[in-house]
Amino acid sequence: MNSNHSGDEIERLIDLLAKLPGLGPRSGRRVALALIRKRETLLAPLAKAMAEVADTVAECSVCGAIDTRDPCGICCDPARSGAQLCVVEQAGDLWAMERAGAFKGRYHVLGGVLSALDGVSPEDLRIPDLAARVKADGVEEVILALNATIDGTTTAHYIADALEGTGASLSTLAQGVPIGGELDYLDDGTIMAALRARKAF
Repeated sequence: MNSNHSGDEIERLIDLLAKLPGLGPRSGRRVALALIRKRETLLAPLAKAMAEVADTVAECSVCGAIDTRDPCGICCDPARSGAQLCVVEQAGDLWAMERAGAFKGRYHVLGGVLSALDGVSPEDLRIPDLAARVKADGVEEVILALNATIDGTTTAHYIADALEGTGASLSTLAQGVPIGGELDYLDDGTIMAALRARKAF
């Protein structure tokens, strides 16, 4: 830490920003400087918004989404269809699907994917909750909107086995989702096309 150039508080801000995805020490310094230069219009409102989210953020006990209430806004929305359940890995994937605006059902956030390498087992994910929801809520179709990676595919097959006998049909996103692609990085049109052209799993 070099306090000759900036105060300890500024260095701490830079260090924290540098830990964010896509940022490093140099980017952290640039962002910190931009925030400080726009204290009234950017830094103060950002600090306030972050404090409010830190105090109110919660994981939805029904679907696992991140919201400021529990159950979340989507689970509480009577206009959303309970017949379709879209399974995603993380909350960021749910946000990506919502951005596209093509899906009017409900979601289930797994919290990750199965990975022998990272030591992630079925018990670490919300797969038992998924099976229970499908049975209890009379879900007709489960859409597996998992990333097109090896771990995503492995997880999809595990879910297919877990949901066998529930009566729900399984489908998976189709065209437009490249192998190795992650939902959060896809544009809205690609997500919409993939959802519309989903195929039986």
